[in-house]
Amino acid sequence: MSQSIKGRGAQKQVHNRFFELHQETLDDFLNFCEKEGEEADTNKTKYIDVFPKTFVNKVESPDIGMGFSANPYQGCEHGCVYCYARNSHEYWGYGAGLDFERNILVKRNAPQLLEEKLRSKNWQGDTIVFSGNTDCYQPIERKLEITRNCLKVMFQWKNPTGIITKNSLILRDLDILQEMAKYQIIAVNISITSLQEETRRLLEPRTSSIKNRLKTVEELSKNNIPVNVMMAPIIPSLNSHEILPLIQTVASLGAKSIAHTVVRLNGQIATIFEDWARKSIPDKAERILNQIAECHEGKLNDSRWGKRIKGDGKIAQQIADTVALGRKKYMKNLSMPKLDSSHYLKLKNPQTSLF
Repeated sequence: MSQSIKGRGAQKQVHNRFFELHQETLDDFLNFCEKEGEEADTNKTKYIDVFPKTFVNKVESPDIGMGFSANPYQGCEHGCVYCYARNSHEYWGYGAGLDFERNILVKRNAPQLLEEKLRSKNWQGDTIVFSGNTDCYQPIERKLEITRNCLKVMFQWKNPTGIITKNSLILRDLDILQEMAKYQIIAVNISITSLQEETRRLLEPRTSSIKNRLKTVEELSKNNIPVNVMMAPIIPSLNSHEILPLIQTVASLGAKSIAHTVVRLNGQIATIFEDWARKSIPDKAERILNQIAECHEGKLNDSRWGKRIKGDGKIAQQIADTVALGRKKYMKNLSMPKLDSSHYLKLKNPQTSLF
């Protein structure tokens, strides 16, 4: 395809590695339809209801800082080209490329499943993070309000809650978040990869603008809702030069901490990202791909525990040192508060409050 697909991160379809009967790519089909004068692809997003039996997932990865996650949606219309969650869409029978952005699986029964979990006798009020995989505030949430209804359940039970998002739609739920903050049971992680709107549009085509994300950091902080900003991922020679100004900016808006990852391109993401880079930033593509590989022992794909997220080598070390410098200069003595599970335990076991 010679022209880019507007509003999408991935610029191609990729086959599902778990399907053996794969014969041709979507590009082949589109090229055929173009020759025949037919419209092959409307580029519309589909929303597909699914009915899982469980909603809260235990996170087994030792280098990810969360114990439990919950994802109201699978697939994500934000279309971040680097997203590590793309590979998981193959488990549902879809591709990691355009399918991930255009076939969104919706869990309408999530609030009911969540309440069942919080009521269960073995649950002890551990922090649940929305979302560990795909964004819980992606565009369809404005209409469906699944995440909002899940937050109502979390607040009802006073269960510690984390949120990861890059969408300013979270401010819609400020009323619930304010109440949760009074009990110290909420922490928000806002993903901001760049201060440049042009870079944002290329990398994350359907996310909130940088201006709105910065406003989100400020509004949440003003309302005593602790915010950690995630510069994730840092991509050498694309946004790595923005580390210090980004930390300075979010610190001035009230963020309490900063976290970072170095981009890693596991599974099908390497193919998707390389295709995107050569089409979207052809003059920088080779340099960026080579420097990403330098952070991961010469490969784009890195599955090493403890190394895959931060990388290693000189470039990864320079990134880590710059982040550390930014913390020391702009966020000295700041940190995210520890969430409080005692309110949940008292609700679940009211007799404990007598002791």
